[in-house]
Amino acid sequence: MNMRFSLTLLAALLGGAMGGYWFAVKQQPAVAQTADTSERQVLYWYDPMVPGQRFDKPGKSPFMDMELVPRYADEQQEDGGVTISARQQQNLGVRTAAAQLRELNLQLDAYGSVATDERSVQVIAARANGLVETLFVRASQQQVKKGEALAQLWIPDWSAAQQEYLAIRKLGDGALTSAARQRLALQFMPEAIIRQVERSGKPQTRITVTAPENGFVNKLDVREGMQVTATQGLFELASLDPVWMVIDYPQAQAGLLQAGDAVAASSASWPGERFTGEVSELLPNVDPLTRTFKARIVLKNPQQRLKPGMYLQVQLAQAGRARPVLAIPQEALIDSGDRNRVLVAEGNGHFSPVEVVAGLSQNGWVEIRQGLQAGQQVVTSGQFLIDSEASMRSALPQLAAEAGVKQYLTQGVVEALDDKSVTLTHEPVPELQWPAMTMDFTLPPGGLPAGISVGSKVTFHFSVDENGSHISQIMPQAAEHGGHP
Repeated sequence: MNMRFSLTLLAALLGGAMGGYWFAVKQQPAVAQTADTSERQVLYWYDPMVPGQRFDKPGKSPFMDMELVPRYADEQQEDGGVTISARQQQNLGVRTAAAQLRELNLQLDAYGSVATDERSVQVIAARANGLVETLFVRASQQQVKKGEALAQLWIPDWSAAQQEYLAIRKLGDGALTSAARQRLALQFMPEAIIRQVERSGKPQTRITVTAPENGFVNKLDVREGMQVTATQGLFELASLDPVWMVIDYPQAQAGLLQAGDAVAASSASWPGERFTGEVSELLPNVDPLTRTFKARIVLKNPQQRLKPGMYLQVQLAQAGRARPVLAIPQEALIDSGDRNRVLVAEGNGHFSPVEVVAGLSQNGWVEIRQGLQAGQQVVTSGQFLIDSEASMRSALPQLAAEAGVKQYLTQGVVEALDDKSVTLTHEPVPELQWPAMTMDFTLPPGGLPAGISVGSKVTFHFSVDENGSHISQIMPQAAEHGGHP
């Protein structure tokens, strides 16, 4: 494949990415272009839709109904940037904002539902084979208090062992009496029953099952008159103080939460009241649909106002989490999955891409840990088109030489996604003669950047081969951020 053909292959990507950019250029009066060419050195003229074809003088494009565009010598920048005139910036709606020190209130806001504290669940089982003579609690979810009678069991199997113990006890042999008493304990007789046998001198074959703690009957497994066997579960009791709450929070806020953090929860059922607790543990599983992390919260509930199934809002309770950090508007960050970059406005219409290390984000601002300094102007609107132009200019010679994979540019809406692919409803792709349609694309190696979910409007580059369509770069179509034009 020769150089001319390689450049032609790359033409559509560059032209598509900068379609709006070059449309604005086309609308400029020819006299303005003439004035520019008289003051600046022109290397050549070209058609933005077919940038691989160069011309040595201005005029009409033989390919499209538009004027040829000059390429100036001062636009060839070694830093991989691009120079855009003030008029073109205005037509593109380019806006900038300064990187600045801000106190980001790194406050976690999460939602979740109340659940029973599984650590408080107790199973009350039968101590021996017997019969449920009387059932005092007849329905599940019934509230009980510590020491309250739940059921009375008749256990005839205890009678023979108790009579044997009473007979041995009358002999007055301390060793034999102690051994016989131990045999009663080995049959799971409660200490209170054994003492009652000793006091009354008669077998005690009936036992009253009581609640060991305050709580509610989470499960009722018996009915009055049923025969039960040793170790068979009769009741399952659970407590409402404390209760559990499992919350979902985004991956971008993973660094905010740690085990032991104090939290406060609120509910629409009790407006103005706050329930306190702490983070018990950060759960290891990530929700495969929402890609959110999970944490288990333990909330105090002394008045038992919180019930399983209630929906609560949770916030970190600690004060003083705000800290000054270098931050930029969220929409200025170009996230390509495996790396982040911004476009820095350096004056005189020149813009340079700069790789940065992003941190936490909050309320439309994102922390920049490396790559920028306070006061630098970053592009917040129109940066994707400028970045595409800058990337293509720096990559054009290398890609032409290597005859790289053909890339296409379009826009669409996310319909569905999973770990490896995304379903998009995209606009027509004239170069492939594709109409607007819904189809699957393979995700880039770094996955989706933050801020993209089902329903998001995105702009993306992709390639096509025998194995399908593959996204190489994707980013959300951010709204304009108020900054400095």
